[in-house]
Amino acid sequence: MSFELSSPAFAHNEMIPTQYTCEGPNISPPLQWTAPPEGTKSIVLIVDDPDAPDPDAPKMVWVHWVLYNMPPVATVLPEGVRNEDLPAGTLVGINDRKNAGYNGPCPPIGTHRYFHKLYALDTVLPDMGQATKAQVLEKMEGHILAKSEIIGLYILKEKKT
Repeated sequence: MSFELSSPAFAHNEMIPTQYTCEGPNISPPLQWTAPPEGTKSIVLIVDDPDAPDPDAPKMVWVHWVLYNMPPVATVLPEGVRNEDLPAGTLVGINDRKNAGYNGPCPPIGTHRYFHKLYALDTVLPDMGQATKAQVLEKMEGHILAKSEIIGLYILKEKKT
C-alpha cells in the first residue's frame, strides 16, 4: 500500500492556482492523501520552496507551512483551512514570514517549485509550540515510516513593486 499526497487544485509539476498565492486571497490549497502505513502515530506536512530567491541562483529554502502531529486518521486538509479548524491535535509551526500557518507562493523572480511534503511517523512529536521546519525535522529523525510529495509551480503574473 502506498502513501500518496495529491491536490484537487493542481497536478504534480503543474501551476498552483492564483487563489493560493499572494496574488489572490492567499488561502491554503486543498490537499488529500491515502491512508498512512500501519503503525503511523502522526503526520507532518511541510511546504517549502528550494528556489528562493531566484531559481537560476537559489540561496535558501523558503518555508511556507509547517504542520505536525496531525492524527493518522486525517486524510484531507480542505481549501483555506484555518489553524483552529485543523484536525484535532495538529500543531502549527512557524514559516519563514515568522507567522504560524500557511503563507502561499510569492516568488520575486522566475518560476518557483513548491514542495508539499507529507510524512507518516511512528511517533507523536513533543509539543514544540511554533516550531521551525528544522526543529520538526530534527525530532522526526528515525521516525519516518513513509513520505509523499506533490510539487506545484508558480510565477508572479504581475510584478510586485
